[in-house]
Amino acid sequence: MKAKLASSALLLALVLSGCVVAPTPPGRTVYYREPVMVAPPPPRVEYIGPPPVVGQIWIGGFWNWVGGRHEWVPGHWEAPRAGYGWVPHRWERDGDHWRMQGGHWEERREHRDHDRRDWR
Repeated sequence: MKAKLASSALLLALVLSGCVVAPTPPGRTVYYREPVMVAPPPPRVEYIGPPPVVGQIWIGGFWNWVGGRHEWVPGHWEAPRAGYGWVPHRWERDGDHWRMQGGHWEERREHRDHDRRDWR
C-alpha cells in the first residue's frame, strides 16, 4: 500500500512539475486585447525630468485595462532604435466599445524607401 501511495505521489509530482505559473516580468506590460465598454480617462500629466542617459527618449504613459478598470501605466525613458520611431499607445473607438492599440517601434518610411531604390 505504501509503495502504491509513493508511486502515485511521484507520478503526481512529475505531472505537476510541467505546470509552471509565472508572474509577468517587471517592466513588461500585458495589453488587454478584448473590446472595453468604458472610454479611457484623459491622459495624465506627467512631469518628465532629464533622461538618466543622454540621448534616451521619453515614452509617454497610457491607460491600460486591468481587472475591469482603467489603470495608468507611467511613462519611462528608453534608448532610441536606429531607423525606427515610437508610435504611442492609443485607444480607438469601435462602435459602442473601445480597443487598445499598444505602443510599438515602427520603421521610419524614409529608410524603407531607401532600400527599395533600383541601383542600376
